[in-house]
Amino acid sequence: MGPVNPNRLRWGAIAWLLTLQFFVVETIAELRFEAPYSRAGDVISALGASESPARQLMNASFVVQAALILGGALLLRPALLRGAAQVAPVLLGASALGVLLVGVFPTDGNASVHALGAVLYLVGGGLGLIALAYAVRPRSEAVGTTLALLGLVGTAATVFFLTGVTAYLGEGGTERVAAYPLPIGLALAGVLLWRLGPAVPGAAGEAGSADRPSRREERERARAERAARARARDTALERSVAGDRPGTAVPEADDTDTDTDDLWAGPGRRGDR
Repeated sequence: MGPVNPNRLRWGAIAWLLTLQFFVVETIAELRFEAPYSRAGDVISALGASESPARQLMNASFVVQAALILGGALLLRPALLRGAAQVAPVLLGASALGVLLVGVFPTDGNASVHALGAVLYLVGGGLGLIALAYAVRPRSEAVGTTLALLGLVGTAATVFFLTGVTAYLGEGGTERVAAYPLPIGLALAGVLLWRLGPAVPGAAGEAGSADRPSRREERERARAERAARARARDTALERSVAGDRPGTAVPEADDTDTDTDDLWAGPGRRGDR
């Protein structure tokens, strides 16, 4: 892979940071909602339905969110590591397609396509954050762990929401626990990847570069070194003990005596000596 333009990572990070626009638009749409609206009892899609005065703004936010998620995933791809760098953009792409369908097909317009889009967004978002965590963790263990936790929370809440287990948080509350982790995690990852730059092995002098071993690799290396020292110590000790035992020294064989005392040698052979 050739050199990566720093502007590519910058715009990718900005795209993921701008996914936080969802929270701003959602709040505006909620404030303009004429009927009583509860974040715990009412789902997000109601803000984009026909009874919402801010439906056009909310649906536009969904469409923009799709472009921001996918654009950031493509632009920041060179900053990701491991095989998860191939999986994360695919899952995030599925999530982007899902939120696009949510915005283009409101729940009271084409309910089946809207529901499909919601599933794609929630499932792709939760799993995408987990894959992104593995792609980021070698460069920042703290951010990688945070992304993994966000992904697990989002995935668990998605299972509860899709199976109707919403009595504790409410239908809207459960959906939000499933949906909110993605923009939060993307914004956090975007800032980190922008700061660290492309994942190019050998880029010395940059904090968190790809050639710097992770804490797990350092622990495994230290464990291997201790095991090697222990084996060397045991080997030296066994040699020392064997050298102190009586009768362990074996005298060198005398070729002349061996030939003379060889009773099985023929007369010609003994006479030659």
